[in-house]
Amino acid sequence: MRVSIAYLEEPPFYWTGEDYCATGADIELADVVLRAIGVSSIEHHLTSFEELLPGVQEGRWDMNVPIFVTAERAERVAFSVPVWSLGDGFLLRHGNPKALTSYRAVAARNDARLGIVAGTIQYDAAMSAGVSDSQIVAFKDQPHAIDALLAGKIDAYASTAVGSRVLAGANKELEGVAVETSNASAAPVGAFSFSQSNHALLQAVNEQLRKYLGSADHRARMAKYGLTGTELDSVSAA
Repeated sequence: MRVSIAYLEEPPFYWTGEDYCATGADIELADVVLRAIGVSSIEHHLTSFEELLPGVQEGRWDMNVPIFVTAERAERVAFSVPVWSLGDGFLLRHGNPKALTSYRAVAARNDARLGIVAGTIQYDAAMSAGVSDSQIVAFKDQPHAIDALLAGKIDAYASTAVGSRVLAGANKELEGVAVETSNASAAPVGAFSFSQSNHALLQAVNEQLRKYLGSADHRARMAKYGLTGTELDSVSAA
């Protein structure tokens, strides 16, 4: 049995390693789960965020790496059970010169420019907090956003708190902060996604995820990439 999975360049969840092979926390999770259900060959397809949902809908590949689950996306694809729960974070230049610790802090400064990958949930979060369109700079992927941050074209890049933390740990010019929120709602969850007609693969993956998530092996593998109980516990208990 062969399964093809699409991924993005977004460490620590998924990226292309120095050996030109896909790697990352969610790549490893997919590998463990797919091997457990009898998949003998796994193909990885690097794509863009905007192509993830159309690609799996059209059958260009069988499944996508985990992304945030939203009602709008669930109309287009079938999501697996959640595999993590992640709060937002900012990646900033070291020292955070404009003191950007929340979307509201960005909104309060007309001179603040926030980088966001187009189509992600961070755009909606920024807009709901009062950030104006003129303050948002959209990018097609994370590498382009980070290049712009390092070049001083934006003041912060909004993604996940754990992602920002890991990226900052690998670059002394940058620092990561967890975005302050004013509500106590649970962090959004992420899941693998499939074509809505691919019931067999979705069912098999879900069955194995329910057995595996929260296990000692799962926690150890995710810890290698910086994911802790904070990101895993709420979905593992589900």
